[in-house]
Amino acid sequence: MSVKKDPSGRRYVQAEVEVPGSVEEVWAAIATGPGVSSWFVPCEGSGEVGSTVTAHFGPGMDSVATVTAWDPPHRFAAESGDLGPNAPSLATEWSVEAKAGGTCIVRVVHSLFADSDDWDNQLNSVESGWPAFFRILKLYMTHFRGEQGTMFRAMGMASEPADAVWTKVAGGLGLTGAAPGDRRSAPPEAPALAGVLEETAGGGHPHQVLLRLDQPAPGIAHLFTMPMGGMVVVCLSMYLYGEASPALAAANEPLWQQWLAGLFPPPSGSPMC
Repeated sequence: MSVKKDPSGRRYVQAEVEVPGSVEEVWAAIATGPGVSSWFVPCEGSGEVGSTVTAHFGPGMDSVATVTAWDPPHRFAAESGDLGPNAPSLATEWSVEAKAGGTCIVRVVHSLFADSDDWDNQLNSVESGWPAFFRILKLYMTHFRGEQGTMFRAMGMASEPADAVWTKVAGGLGLTGAAPGDRRSAPPEAPALAGVLEETAGGGHPHQVLLRLDQPAPGIAHLFTMPMGGMVVVCLSMYLYGEASPALAAANEPLWQQWLAGLFPPPSGSPMC
């Protein structure tokens, strides 16, 4: 991945994915609060130019953007200050393009204007996050299209080597040696988790699995580890679908947080992400 430049001084990155569904169905998934919350992070906001859209990445990590263009069901754009203090505004444009065979191309472009490459690393970081989320979007559009979804995330941190951390997590959930298409269930000592393995590795995470769930509810689970600040972060994002999903998410989030804390007791004096 690399930042592209044009003569005007614009620097940009982009990512895209092909997903099943009509333009209207895909638009509902990427341009409405309930739709975005079903595969990305909890989000709210209206689609009017000048309004704000807020995405909740975690405590103290809200992203607030102002809508600058709104052309349903094909294109919208927004601007934010997500790159940090003294950084140029980050412009984000989403588009939906219908393809033959009942699919659409979803494309996102992030751009800014700068005279130097001071912000290129941040742009690359923004781009690198989309492959994993787009795989979740594709699963959502394939199996749960239009359903109400509720997302929660549980995280832990470990000081052990990355391979050892993954071995412990995968073993604790009955995922050791699992391959795409395998059905797996977590053992009784773990919170309820059962479903079909969709993917392993990829998306910048050498240790990860993507599961299509039927327990604790129909949904999607993305489990991965990554190095951060000399530690290894263990992250479980779970998307549950159906009318009962808000209550189920509220009940399951503390169970998973407790399970991860038991597996990897937080180091003394180390903040959780």
